[in-house]
Amino acid sequence: MKALVYDGVETLGFRDMPDPVPAQGEHLIRVEAVGICGSDMHAYLGHDARRPAPLILGHEAAGVVLGGPHDGMRVTVNPLVTCMDCAACKAGRANLCPTRQIISMQPREGAFAQFVSMPMHNLVEVPAGVPIEKAALAEPLAVSWHAVRLALEALHPSMDRRAVVIGGGAIGLAAALALNAMGVQDVTVIEPNDDRRAFLNDSCGQTAIRVPQGAASIVIDAVGFGATRASASQIVEPGGVIAHVGLGDNHPGLDVRRTTLQEITFIGTYTYTAQDFGDTAAAIFDGRFGPLDWTETRSLDAGDAAFKDLRAGRVAAPKIILTPWP
Repeated sequence: MKALVYDGVETLGFRDMPDPVPAQGEHLIRVEAVGICGSDMHAYLGHDARRPAPLILGHEAAGVVLGGPHDGMRVTVNPLVTCMDCAACKAGRANLCPTRQIISMQPREGAFAQFVSMPMHNLVEVPAGVPIEKAALAEPLAVSWHAVRLALEALHPSMDRRAVVIGGGAIGLAAALALNAMGVQDVTVIEPNDDRRAFLNDSCGQTAIRVPQGAASIVIDAVGFGATRASASQIVEPGGVIAHVGLGDNHPGLDVRRTTLQEITFIGTYTYTAQDFGDTAAAIFDGRFGPLDWTETRSLDAGDAAFKDLRAGRVAAPKIILTPWP
């Protein structure tokens, strides 16, 4: 198969790789669409020891099952592979499974390729009327759906539901859309990139501004740098909630003193549960996320150029989708 392979810092190669061999209970998926995630960029920059070169990156995938009783089924892929037997998995919190794996991270190759192998319980069928490129958005949307759900569950019912999302990339936009889908309409996105901010305002129906203005009961940090944690600490109202999704760096920034004195809830949130993934897919299929027309599609063999453009800030769209087939 053809694949886009991470060969070293800021180095990607498009070449032939062995086809995956499905393990017991797994199915071969012909990948039709796969998104570039922020974690892929972290690996590309050499910032993720869990993704050593050489490795096929990519985990935001959708495609078609090949062979077996489900041959031809259109599916979106939950890339989080768990044991299904530990206490966390049995409690419906498989994202906390101590042996969890994710495709694009050793020992599992990713989906920047023509084929990937996945267990059946990681696949959600995509209705015939839903474009496969939109189905590939289930994974990043599920990350934000999970974060928003946790934030709303933690927010005291007496507080007004006003939200600020820090970061207007795919996770930030997805958080804004998830907030809207869950009934929060007063949402502002903070995005310093001029082109992306204009895209959010003009093409995504969002209120995007350059710098924070005012306070909010819910703050979603979809970037995860020390500076954004500091901003979240300043923006959140007393008694409010910060949901921290981004993994930008591990530098100081959170104001622990204010968090303590003002009884602010801080939630670190990573990936999603299987229920969240399924609920997100259902929200895509029934239109609760809106048209989802804010992606840019490129071919997998142009993936190296796509990463370079993202690195240089030349991409206004919140998400690039790669297609592995000519």
